[in-house]
Amino acid sequence: MADVKQRAEQATKDAIEALGYEIVEVTYKKEFGTPTLTFFVDVDREGGINLDDCEKISRTIDPILDKEDVTDGVAYNLNVSSPGLDRPLKTERDFRKHLEKEIEIGFYAPYQGKKKIERVLVAWNDETITVSDGKNQETIDRKLISIIKPVIKF
Repeated sequence: MADVKQRAEQATKDAIEALGYEIVEVTYKKEFGTPTLTFFVDVDREGGINLDDCEKISRTIDPILDKEDVTDGVAYNLNVSSPGLDRPLKTERDFRKHLEKEIEIGFYAPYQGKKKIERVLVAWNDETITVSDGKNQETIDRKLISIIKPVIKF
């Protein structure tokens, strides 16, 4: 049997996509002693997700989740949230959105003597990413990478 996160995502994916949004991640964990099911969603428009979007999605998926009983009767809190500006790049859409932009790459172990580097994303696939420092390009095995996220400059 699929876990709560998978069941919740499968039950609501079509409804969320029909509204024009994308599920980035679903989490299910205890927060302040209460099980909490959180949907991180995004939209392909300037400014991203706002509070009205979160309310709209919540109202749409709440009855679906109740009907499907994804927590097998366990009471929980439902949250719908924006993934945030600096969330890790995970989906194909995330990588497309950040193509030719600066990203920060964190490594499990030092890579060329560093635990983190900032580069411009040039290309990616399931096994590697290709980045540039403005002069040179390098291809890095994704197995070495612990996190990839956008560089946020204010």
